[in-house]
Amino acid sequence: MEDFKMSLKLPLFGNTFSPKKIPPRKSASLSSLHKLDRSTRELELGLECGPPMMNIGGHALKFEDGHWITESGGNVSSREMERIRKRNTQLEEENNILKLKIEILLDMLTQSTVDYHLMEKEVQEITPLH
Repeated sequence: MEDFKMSLKLPLFGNTFSPKKIPPRKSASLSSLHKLDRSTRELELGLECGPPMMNIGGHALKFEDGHWITESGGNVSSREMERIRKRNTQLEEENNILKLKIEILLDMLTQSTVDYHLMEKEVQEITPLH
């Protein structure tokens, strides 16, 4: 029985728990570009990279001025189509402004005509009949 009491007093794992420290991991690059030679890297990451381009279903697309533009178009180039679209939008806005101005001018003409007729009526009332 004394042996049993003695074994209870002895801790099985020691007084404190201190795990072994794990060394920090080395960060591994996910890119394979560091494995390429210098000339290939310059081609891939060169200073003259240009706008982003991609090819989807046989259509070449280029990202310019915030829009994807088709490079392989029909008779009209995609740049020309974009220029025509911008000009069309500009002309539509100008047309809307001109329509508004015409409406305002017609309202002003109507008001002037009403004022003229009212003044003419007043003049007729003031002048005696001959």
